[in-house]
Amino acid sequence: MVPWSEGDLALLVACNSAEMTVHLGGPEAHEQVVSRHRRYLALEERGRMFRVVLDGDAVGSIGYWERTWQGEFVWETGWGVLPGFQGRGIAAAAARLVVEEARGAGRYRRLHAFPSADHAASNGVCRKAGFRLGGEHDFEYPKGHWMRCNDWSVDLGVSGVRTPSEGPPPSS
Repeated sequence: MVPWSEGDLALLVACNSAEMTVHLGGPEAHEQVVSRHRRYLALEERGRMFRVVLDGDAVGSIGYWERTWQGEFVWETGWGVLPGFQGRGIAAAAARLVVEEARGAGRYRRLHAFPSADHAASNGVCRKAGFRLGGEHDFEYPKGHWMRCNDWSVDLGVSGVRTPSEGPPPSS
């Protein structure tokens, strides 16, 4: 994994295909992809995005970012591996690395992933990366598109969990 950079917009565009977004409501408009790229670049202490690299080639992306879930601040993760590289364990390996990155950030106790309940491959990534299944929930993602998701999580062993009413933990 390599930290996300200005030059990674092309990878994000490549991941914005019908095949890659079938479980996410379909491809985004180009302006939305550019906006997502800018958000990835601006995460700073609120998370981190990475380019997944295999033999020098960019083959996908993964990251983690802040979210509020069931009354507490947590990290959320998500990933995508280009179709020609799927089925090789790349996403699961990247997910295990992102668990360690989120743990190292030391801010939140849990890292969650919310794949579509009917997306067997992403649910398999969660299982292979050591996440525990917590149940199903309805999510609106993207705006206007409701989907049924599984809530998978990993305990990062970080103490000092804060609720939204207390505000996020201070930056390190």
